[in-house]
Amino acid sequence: MNSTAISDREYIEDICRRSRNVSRLGMTLSSTLKNKALLRIADLLAENEEEILAANRIDVEKAHEHGIGEVMADRLTINSKRLAGISDGIRQVAALKDPVGEILWGTKRPNGLEIIKKRVPLGVIGIIYESRPNVTCDCAALSLKSGNAAILRGGSEAVNTNRALVKVIRRGLADAGIPEDFVILIERTDRSLVNLFMTMNDYVDILIPRGGKGLISNVVENSRIPVIRTGTGNCHTYIDDGFDPQMALDIVINAKTQRPSVCNAMETLLVSEKAAVSFLPVIADALIERGVELRGCEKTVALCGSKIVPASELDYETEYNDLILAVKVVSDVNEAIEHVNKYGSGHSEAIITRSYENAKLFQDKVDAACVYANCSTRFTDGFEFGFGAEIGISNQKLHARGPMGLEELTSVKYIINGDGQIRT
Repeated sequence: MNSTAISDREYIEDICRRSRNVSRLGMTLSSTLKNKALLRIADLLAENEEEILAANRIDVEKAHEHGIGEVMADRLTINSKRLAGISDGIRQVAALKDPVGEILWGTKRPNGLEIIKKRVPLGVIGIIYESRPNVTCDCAALSLKSGNAAILRGGSEAVNTNRALVKVIRRGLADAGIPEDFVILIERTDRSLVNLFMTMNDYVDILIPRGGKGLISNVVENSRIPVIRTGTGNCHTYIDDGFDPQMALDIVINAKTQRPSVCNAMETLLVSEKAAVSFLPVIADALIERGVELRGCEKTVALCGSKIVPASELDYETEYNDLILAVKVVSDVNEAIEHVNKYGSGHSEAIITRSYENAKLFQDKVDAACVYANCSTRFTDGFEFGFGAEIGISNQKLHARGPMGLEELTSVKYIINGDGQIRT
């Protein structure tokens, strides 16, 4: 169909219809065939590096022309190292166990009926996301391995990169003998298409938004398709009374500055009153030296002076995705837990402590998908968890929570075998 000669609704319906048609093959694609396609895609990404990076440079240059900040530009940028990492992630997905067809449970009833519960693909997965082109490859790879067709709608700021990546992905599918339409990119960039896409519940089984609070809220509030809410990361690190100073310093710096634009970066530092006197002046200097703006409570300002901007209530509610950090002194672990559960987004939270009891209390009582003791929140990532990649990090409780890998992209089917039984 000539996409330039049809309306937006016809364009979206055509994509969704094609995706639904090929998705019916998902249950019957062998692991061998899917892995062949994934490995071919990984190779093609390397072979087409020059074309992909050239397309990415166009997107980054245009973003700079529109005044994008350096932190957000980093999210958009692909270089040789990052492209190699994307390829490695796809190879890891190929090496993982295929969940499709796994028998989860079985029984034989007194009347002779055999009942089997097994994993099956969800069907058609729609992903709406911003900025980060690596999401294109991660979602395509995980969807394919789990037997699902994927419809991708990336942000307009990455359209050239996404076109180059999906061109390679579709070629890899075709080379392996799998229909190209298992992965389709919505190339039109008008935002009105997002709202049209969200009405396609006759074709699309699950919608996954990945991006900022505004995008996620729009999808959750307006989609007719079931949504898995992901992403928003108002993440905290709490420094307890008894702590290792060097460990705390290293973890806080990593959690805030290693890649501040991502959803698992720390946005608020909580410090107990006993730890604050010795730790806050040291960590404040270290963070400021690395370009971080600190916004602190009255006790933080009193300890660190004018280099700290007074914090407002809004600061504790904000996911900055930038080199800005809210800081608050709390009385103890219980107040830290109360603060996290009030302001956190259910994503990733951490405690730094020598106390096993306080670590366990924090991990038990904090309501989040991932709760860490003595390590950085930056590890909330499908690659780091051994999933090869992730299709998103869910901070809801149905049906998936935390980094979503292959199993989270399946549903179940009951298979019942009989020999003439009827119900009386």
